[in-house]
Amino acid sequence: MKQKFIMLLIALGSFLSVGAQEDSLRATRYVMRSTLFGIGHSNVFETYLSPLEYTGTEVRFLHESMRMTRLLGGKVSGQSLIQVNASYNKNISQTAEMYAGLVNWSYALHYQFRMNDDKLKILVGPMLDLNGGVVYNRRNSNNPAQAKAYGGLGASGMLIYKFRIARYPLTVRYQANLPLLGVMFSPEYGESYYEIFSLGNGGRNVVFTSLHNNPSLRQMVTLDFPIHNVTMRVGYVCDIQQSKVNNLKSHTYSHNFMIGFVRNLYLLRGKNRISMPLKVTPF
Repeated sequence: MKQKFIMLLIALGSFLSVGAQEDSLRATRYVMRSTLFGIGHSNVFETYLSPLEYTGTEVRFLHESMRMTRLLGGKVSGQSLIQVNASYNKNISQTAEMYAGLVNWSYALHYQFRMNDDKLKILVGPMLDLNGGVVYNRRNSNNPAQAKAYGGLGASGMLIYKFRIARYPLTVRYQANLPLLGVMFSPEYGESYYEIFSLGNGGRNVVFTSLHNNPSLRQMVTLDFPIHNVTMRVGYVCDIQQSKVNNLKSHTYSHNFMIGFVRNLYLLRGKNRISMPLKVTPF
């Protein structure tokens, strides 16, 4: 009798373990993807190119992918963000033009604190952030452009709240990404790219960055709402990128209104789903 009881416990434990593994595997197959397009205002300042601020219009593209992982018992989600922005700017006297463009990719792992029956989620975790782009001033002849290449590690946080107005479901999210430690490429003050790459006379062109010389912050607010069988998303992106390295100051302040759509997918052939169970949805 005792042996049968032990065998029953072992079988029950094996069944629960297999079931948990299947649930974990199933959860990692659900993915939330969104694509947003936006337009807004930009303020660009590059002392390597000009002592003046340039302001103008910016367009932005944002693609997000988010899914649960198996880390820490399946309570950690992974988020990939790709942002591409381009702007056309003029100085205050409207006598010179400056073009700017940047590509940003970030990947964050968020531990999810779920509360209030999963209606409220607080997500926090580490982030990898990489950036590359260029700023071009048509007025300059010797040094018309400044390359942008920097990246590093940071912290990411998110607040997600699901609610209803009458019976209409809505989801609001606030997210902030803060870079903490990294490296940045920059010419020295008065140094040309010809000296760096052609003459080989480059100085200290790769510098360490942290909050003291690269106090930057990306913030995003989004609202999801369904229209028939499509989940729409509207949002606002505040992108503050600034640095002071090698006696050169730089900043790009962007404010964009975004609009696009969301797709909730189950990553098996022939099984795309509009909605996800609350216990496995990453968003």
